[in-house]
Amino acid sequence: MLRVITIRRTSSGYHSHRSGEQNKDVGGTNEVIVNSGSKKKKKQTDDEEEEEDEPVYIESSPCSRWQKRRETVAQRDIPGIDASYLAMDTEEGVEVVWNEVLFSEKKISDIQHNKISEVFDKLIELNHMNIVKFHGYWQDRTKTDDRPRVVFITEYMSSGSLKQFLRKTKKTKQNLSKNSWRRWCIQLLSALNYLHSCEEPIIHGNLTCDTIFIQNTGLLKIGSIAPDVLHHHVKSNSDSTAKNLHFRAPEIDTELTHITTAVDIYSLGMVTLE
Repeated sequence: MLRVITIRRTSSGYHSHRSGEQNKDVGGTNEVIVNSGSKKKKKQTDDEEEEEDEPVYIESSPCSRWQKRRETVAQRDIPGIDASYLAMDTEEGVEVVWNEVLFSEKKISDIQHNKISEVFDKLIELNHMNIVKFHGYWQDRTKTDDRPRVVFITEYMSSGSLKQFLRKTKKTKQNLSKNSWRRWCIQLLSALNYLHSCEEPIIHGNLTCDTIFIQNTGLLKIGSIAPDVLHHHVKSNSDSTAKNLHFRAPEIDTELTHITTAVDIYSLGMVTLE
């Protein structure tokens, strides 16, 4: 809508007349047109942009604390996990990762169900500055085909994996200093020592540059502990990728049913060489 302000000439100069009110002197023009409609249009456009920027939540946890979004997390390639999505922690107000593991079987036994719960209960209790935090988990069925699944919530590492960081430094032809390499090794050894010192030692079994994450402060965190455990207790559709086989200790791919914490030390050695 256009609002017209008429300028009339008086003995003291030019004055604008709007709704019977007199304003300050103006000069040089006989008529001023104020387009108030453009402001409304701009405001409407801003509102539409804000609506587009708002995240879309497609699923909530049973406790309604975590809300799953459409955005997938493609910062790692982890055996055992079928899909990872960004989610919002409504209690803490931070972004987290919503991980899903699907069963290929339509029904699981009570023994298997209890074993999974036992494993994740231990993972939630882990508290170390160099280990990605587990916040919660639950077991339910998918809405599409009624398949059993495990959903677990983990800390979101927005800075990416160690492999991504090393790729960036390689492109910029920057050499990693010995001090940085030493600090990283100390952090990783501290995390593994914490896992292996538990009452029942926890074996990661999938330690690679893809499952180690780095923050902008230089802090390293080991993630993806659960998928290896799930391979022993959950029959997932996801297959292990062959690109990281050189990180795995030889005994993992043999017929040996019992492996020790030594497999993580082997993988750590390969990571340090990388």
